Amino acid sequence: MLESINEWVLGLGAQYNVNPYIFGAIYVGAIPFFLASIAWLVKRARAGRSTTLPAMLAGFFFVSAYLYLAIFGQDIPVWVWIFLAALIAYGAWSQIRDTRRKIAAARAEVPMAED
Repeated sequence: MLESINEWVLGLGAQYNVNPYIFGAIYVGAIPFFLASIAWLVKRARAGRSTTLPAMLAGFFFVSAYLYLAIFGQDIPVWVWIFLAALIAYGAWSQIRDTRRKIAAARAEVPMAED
């Protein structure tokens, strides 16, 4: 059974000119970098510093596997792009909401300086 699944996945990869194992490696491999970027973003926001670079890095790591698909993929059906766009939009919205909560919680933990 695993062999037939492997053949099916590799067949899809060949059809669309994408190695599914490279896609998976990028997808999984980007997770620690994404989480580190979010932690850096929260730390900088808590300190009142610019969050532009960590936010950009987090965004890059969030979509890196799909960038691979966009650059090397061929004849990807439109429905796949619509589905991926919906996944990315929902994931971004969810992550922004959670990051804002983490920033607010981190700021609430820091005692305010007395005047």
